[in-house]
Amino acid sequence: MIVYYFSQLVFMASEIKTLAEYLVEEKIITPAQLQTAHLEAGKTGDPFTQVLVRLGMVTEDKILDFYVNLHKIPRAALDKIDPQVVNLVPEIVCRRYHLIPLNKKDQTLTIAMSDPLNVIVIDEVKFRTGLALEVEVAADSEILKAIGQHSHIDANMGEILNTIDLNSVNVDEEAEFTKLKNIAEEAPVIKLVNFILTDAFHNRASDIHIEPDENFLRIRNRIDGVLYNVANLPKYLQAAVVSRCKIMSDINIAVKRAPQDGRMQFETEGKPIDVRVSTFPTIYGENLVLRLLDATSVMIGLEELGLSAEDLVRFKELLGSPYGIILVTGPTGSGKTTSLYSALNYLNSPKKNILTIEDPVEYHLFGIRQSQVNPQAGLTFATGLRSILRQDPDIIMVGEIRDLETAEIAVHAALTGHLVLSTIHTNDAPSTMNRLIDMGIKPFLAASSVIGIVAQRLVRTICPECKETYKPPPELLARLGEESTFKDATFYRGKGCKNCKEIGYRGRCGIYELMVVTERIREQISAKSSADLLRKIAREEGMKTLRDDGLQKALAGITTLDEVIQASKTG
Repeated sequence: MIVYYFSQLVFMASEIKTLAEYLVEEKIITPAQLQTAHLEAGKTGDPFTQVLVRLGMVTEDKILDFYVNLHKIPRAALDKIDPQVVNLVPEIVCRRYHLIPLNKKDQTLTIAMSDPLNVIVIDEVKFRTGLALEVEVAADSEILKAIGQHSHIDANMGEILNTIDLNSVNVDEEAEFTKLKNIAEEAPVIKLVNFILTDAFHNRASDIHIEPDENFLRIRNRIDGVLYNVANLPKYLQAAVVSRCKIMSDINIAVKRAPQDGRMQFETEGKPIDVRVSTFPTIYGENLVLRLLDATSVMIGLEELGLSAEDLVRFKELLGSPYGIILVTGPTGSGKTTSLYSALNYLNSPKKNILTIEDPVEYHLFGIRQSQVNPQAGLTFATGLRSILRQDPDIIMVGEIRDLETAEIAVHAALTGHLVLSTIHTNDAPSTMNRLIDMGIKPFLAASSVIGIVAQRLVRTICPECKETYKPPPELLARLGEESTFKDATFYRGKGCKNCKEIGYRGRCGIYELMVVTERIREQISAKSSADLLRKIAREEGMKTLRDDGLQKALAGITTLDEVIQASKTG
């Protein structure tokens, strides 16, 4: 294979006829057609070769013959692209100049181009990568298809990127305040950030991750609990995108080496969406996470949570109690806030005085007095809860019981005639009582104050458009310990379709473990019995474990066995 560096291509371009000359001399096109093609290329900005093919004047094979036979430039094998090197050239540059990196050996990068004699483009790629170049040729359509296969940029986003002036936004994050502010307020940058926000919302994302890397700025969305790549933006857009997000969320753009928090709001389809923004400094620049707070996602009724019919009745009975503690437990991102807010909406009444202390207040609830912790001002969960008790409350919601002081005040509130709702971090419902006792709460006080515990997880739901039945392999059922019970049962999965972006899942639902503290359980708590014994008694008295509830939902075709196994490992 002959190596063609950009300097050699300059020589070749001057010694051997151009593509236009070749096409006319070979009578493939007429001079009039050539003039028409040049005018069209100038008008649209499209590559000359692409215009020739689009106008039907020449085939891509004829163009390839010119480069391969006359210039002896190797034809690229686009089915052997190394995915590790694709990001060495920003995708927007690849789309603009119709090229794609193929592989890298030592300090030499091989790229495929539809116009391998374009020394200006070659020089730019060499400058951007700092590498020597080998150039091969491929058809326009083949290169665009390859870019699409390795693409992380939506076509609409690509159009926006094409409008951005590289020179105007190509500044370092350490640039002065005025320069950062100016680039953040350029119309194309505003349009790009707005697109990132609205695209995430329309794809049901809960979080947007804006992550600086060494060679690019990665955008990822968390959808149904899983992170998906959206775009690898050119590195030169990093300062503009980050600064725009910080300005929108009222964060100091001059501070780059310390974490900051802020909030913003954007509107899509006439609907206001709140966004909580967090910045964190990394070695490649500031990392941003944007949490999209769609009130409709949590303002749901108890019936929509996904509790079984039996558990729903028992949960409503607990909420009807005039006093006691109801705890919701589970890992971060398991839907605890949604469950608590649904419970508060169910309890909300002009006849009730409901107050909350949260960290942070994510959603505003009509008719409920909400407060956010502020440690700098001395407002913690414990101090806030102590003050709330002087506000004549009927119902109190504490965002989380993190320490003994908060736990003691919550117990005191429950024992003096208040209904307290809160969260705590434990693996399942029975072990929650041990956690409270380990914190320092006396066993008899824990037994007297806690009336119910809900453990929960979120599992992805099967896409209704591509749901299909299947027989799971015996080893999967064996992992459940239920091989004999379910060997003839029918289970479901998603095949993957356009509706779910070929994932097989769309949306999430909860699986639950509701333990009502009965007299038998209360006695065992006072005796400091193990979580295993509490679980045994609770199951005898009607409690379904996380796995039990998950299996019911899998059999009903709501979720898959894989999701149940993953979510209920501690069940």
